[in-house]
Amino acid sequence: MIELTKHPEGVVLAVKAQPGAKKNELRGEQNGMLKVCVTQVAERGKANKAIVEVLAKELQLRRSQIELIAGELQPTKRFLVRKVTIEELAARIAACGSGS
Repeated sequence: MIELTKHPEGVVLAVKAQPGAKKNELRGEQNGMLKVCVTQVAERGKANKAIVEVLAKELQLRRSQIELIAGELQPTKRFLVRKVTIEELAARIAACGSGS
């Protein structure tokens, strides 16, 4: 189960980042986190921006709704997803085939 935590502004999503992958995609659950693969390398925040792009596209969110709040330089990250409930976000993840 992917860890989703309630936040006053929305939901905190735990992400396991894999920069330098062959393609941009959501790869399902890994150790309670949503695994996000991006082709961008981890340098000067490029991979973090690419992760936001992938999350926005795959989960049908606006980029402005997604903010990195922890783990800027780590493979494990926490993103605040604004203006959604835990149930809504869980349903969007499941619709992508990524919520196990």
